[in-house]
Amino acid sequence: MECDWKPDEQGLQQILQLLKESQSPDTSTQRSVQQRLEQLNQFPDFNNYLIFVLTKLKSEDEPTRSLSGLILKNNVKAHYQNFPNGVSDFIKSECLQNIGDASPLIRATVGILITTIASKGELQNWPELLPKLCLLLDSEDYNTCEGAFGALQKICEDSAEILDSDMLDRPLNIMIPKFLQFFKHSSPKIRSHAIACVNQFIISRTQALMLHIDPFIENLFALATDDEPEVRKNVCRALVMLLEVRLDRLLPHMHNIIEYMLQRTQDQDENVALEACEFWLTLAEQPVCKEVLCGHLSQLTPVLVNGMKYSEIDIILLKGDIEEDEAIPDSEQDIRPRFHRSRTVAQQHEGDGIEEEEDEDDELDDDDDTISDWNLRKCSAAALDVLANVFRDDLLLHILPLLKELLFHPEWVVKESGILVLGAIAEGCMQGMIPYLPELIPHLIQCLSDKKALVRSITCWTLSRYAHWVVSQPPDIYLKPLMTELLKRILDSNKRVQEAACSAFATLEEEACTELVPYLAFILDTLVFAFSKYQHKNLLILYDAIGTLADSVGHHLNKPEYIQMLMPPLIQKWNQLKDEDKDLFPLLECLSSVATALQSGFLPYCEPVYQRCVNLVQKTLAQAMLHQSQPDQYEAPDKDFMIVALDLLSGLAEGLGGTIEQLVARSNILTLMYQCMQDKMPEVRQSSFALLGDLTKACFQHVKPCIADFMPILGTNLNPELISVCNNATWAIGEISIQMGPEMQPYIAMVLHQLVEIINRPNTPKTLLENTAITIGRLGYVCPQEVAPMLQQFIRPWCTSLRNIRDNEEKDSAFRGICTMISVNPGGVVQDFIFFCDAVASWMNPKDDLRDMFYKILHGFKNQVGEENWRRFSDQFPMPLKERLATFYGV
Repeated sequence: MECDWKPDEQGLQQILQLLKESQSPDTSTQRSVQQRLEQLNQFPDFNNYLIFVLTKLKSEDEPTRSLSGLILKNNVKAHYQNFPNGVSDFIKSECLQNIGDASPLIRATVGILITTIASKGELQNWPELLPKLCLLLDSEDYNTCEGAFGALQKICEDSAEILDSDMLDRPLNIMIPKFLQFFKHSSPKIRSHAIACVNQFIISRTQALMLHIDPFIENLFALATDDEPEVRKNVCRALVMLLEVRLDRLLPHMHNIIEYMLQRTQDQDENVALEACEFWLTLAEQPVCKEVLCGHLSQLTPVLVNGMKYSEIDIILLKGDIEEDEAIPDSEQDIRPRFHRSRTVAQQHEGDGIEEEEDEDDELDDDDDTISDWNLRKCSAAALDVLANVFRDDLLLHILPLLKELLFHPEWVVKESGILVLGAIAEGCMQGMIPYLPELIPHLIQCLSDKKALVRSITCWTLSRYAHWVVSQPPDIYLKPLMTELLKRILDSNKRVQEAACSAFATLEEEACTELVPYLAFILDTLVFAFSKYQHKNLLILYDAIGTLADSVGHHLNKPEYIQMLMPPLIQKWNQLKDEDKDLFPLLECLSSVATALQSGFLPYCEPVYQRCVNLVQKTLAQAMLHQSQPDQYEAPDKDFMIVALDLLSGLAEGLGGTIEQLVARSNILTLMYQCMQDKMPEVRQSSFALLGDLTKACFQHVKPCIADFMPILGTNLNPELISVCNNATWAIGEISIQMGPEMQPYIAMVLHQLVEIINRPNTPKTLLENTAITIGRLGYVCPQEVAPMLQQFIRPWCTSLRNIRDNEEKDSAFRGICTMISVNPGGVVQDFIFFCDAVASWMNPKDDLRDMFYKILHGFKNQVGEENWRRFSDQFPMPLKERLATFYGV
């Protein structure tokens, strides 16, 4: 053993000097310290010096000793596998001997060091660590017990999985009962460590804990009213997790637990209250929620509502007293990274504009995102939101009396919380709220001009939650005043209000769609004026509002006067931004929506936009190649630039149609797409397949020469594990087959099998099913001889997935294909003919020749089986189906 290692005095002084200098505020000093530390790593016993300063050199001040330990920790992280055995043994033994150092700072540093070594996969190579730490828990010396527990808690946090594996001979079987003994320890810090350790094993249902679940729960109950907030917090956290994994064990005590959590949600300590408030969020997801909670709603509702008020500290952090801040530039760390949602091709359905996308960004998070991301206010609001969805209008009985008081309260903080409550219940209690809305909406519209910025901003959000109702009423009564006031708020002098108003307006646009057309000039005026007014962060939200406007009103935007207003500021920003600026993402997304809406109106702007997109793709691919060949020389590129550029090219192809042909002819986009289609990153492939489909529709003459290269790649991407990639590849194959016609024949074998498999998979999402059905139909249309033999394997899911989409070109070509295949292989449809009848009946007005095809097949089948059998067969039809077929096809 190297335990007799002694430092060289001169070396020790050098290292101490370094440690002193590294605490200097001067950056150049710090830089030179960094370099010297790196150089010292060449010496194998450098780390011995570091541990020596941490554990043995009591003459030095604590910050210096702790710093020495933290530098050692970083070395362990970076180079541990290169430490000589003697050095790592010396470090390990020193750590274990000093885990009980009298100084809390040194104890904590030693603990961090131990757990860093343990997390380097060293739990196996340091078999004495866990037994030794567990033994030290029994020490008479408080410091030793506390130090060992601190280290164990970190190990439980970092290495929970490996602790429950056979690799270590299941140490938890000993550790968990041991931890449980300390729940009753006299020191609050120790009690808190003990619960925190056990809590690491709840969610994974670790067997060692499940064996002791009852004593664990009993011990928790015993600590329920502990004086120490940290202990109460850990008790609440444990109960919330148990609710998810061992509800059966809590149910007998549920009444008492709910009573307890009601108390804790009002705890003096905000951290305890927040942990307790999570309980209601988790409970709402359990099927038993309604049953166990209905008796407590009258107590719970006011507690949650009360938790939704801003605390004084929130208001200070939010600078709630600064009303006008529009001229203050944003600090860059306030700007959250945005995620681009890549294009997914979807079908339109009966009775709606476009398929409802599940809203991924939960509205309640938009409320005040600059302060600590999650707090009691947000948690209470989120809990009220989910409970409103569970109890629906039953919750209103308890909420309405409170709301009356809150919404008209003279204190702005109270009034503000009432407006938040109103927004939080909007989704769950909509039906019950309707009678009150004619009175509430005008009141809220008035609140939009409240003198407090925080009231104005929350009112924007709450109104957006009722946008659906507003739009369903005659426009002059609510929509027009709401829009007028929201547009004023978009130009508010407070940045938070601008942001809330912009987001709310985007929601209103999605709900109102073409209802907005009469007001377009007025809307554009405001949005364009905001360009000159906004700081960085809100500019990004403004792009989104403009893109959403274009999606919502479509071709109505294509008027010279609107284009004149909108395009110059967008192009000006486009020219200012550098290729590596992430602000390009939201701007490209916005332009993509605008190009699709303006169609030919975008022509004057398309060339520079097209060029730049191609350059962005090319640059990113080049950078990726460099990174692959020399990873130490070149950084990996941010592929989002390429994804967003591909999506904008899709928007251009869709908007400009055939006129994009000259641009494609003069660029190497197809070569670049060939590379993108093979990228490792699924989102890159997803966007390149969308673009392939759009270019196939716009200018197939340029795509055709590449088909032999593209088709095998499309075939390998028909993997339903990656839904969006698979969906876009499927759609592109369908578009290609329509253009190729009979020449598609050599490629059928590459794709047909996978498509039939996808359409028969259980739980395949609707969008993918519909696109798969359309593509199978289109392949059958151009190559019936190749596809018809498989008819029986897909006809039933094919019919059920297409009955709900609107009449359109894609549906038309798909049904022509199915009819052609039926004429080639009539036997393939016999068993499922009722499904075919139902699918035919889903057409509102098919083109005449398609109607003839339907007519021939229906009558052919009827003649084949004879009157008597047909009557017996058609008696199984639901009435509406029977009537439609009789009316339209005379069968």
